[in-house]
Amino acid sequence: MNGFKQFLLRGNVIDMAVGIVVGAAFGTVVSAFVKDLLTPFIAAVVHKPDFSGIAFTINSSKFMIGDFINQLISFLLVAAAVYFAIVMPVTRLMARLEPPPAPTTKTCPECLSEIPIAAKRCAHCTSTLAA
Repeated sequence: MNGFKQFLLRGNVIDMAVGIVVGAAFGTVVSAFVKDLLTPFIAAVVHKPDFSGIAFTINSSKFMIGDFINQLISFLLVAAAVYFAIVMPVTRLMARLEPPPAPTTKTCPECLSEIPIAAKRCAHCTSTLAA
């Protein structure tokens, strides 16, 4: 029982649980945004608010593709909202916070060629380089 208690109290499990709860809450917010704002906007543009009535029949089998279209549009709107509202800004922020990469080359003071940073002699002009 002691090992199980340590497992539960490790930071990874608690962080994951918090992430799942926050993700579920965010999912409901995004779903409401799509359902209440974006879908009515699309309905206003295309003059058909609900595609669930679209169906076709083959050999007495009715294929209700309208509901699938509704769910597909909802998924695409949620994915776009998450990408443009969360992924892009966080990616930009992380790029700004990341330090620039360390240089791997330097310029030879004699011939101005690019040489590896650890080189002690220039490969182009064979001049000895200072440390």
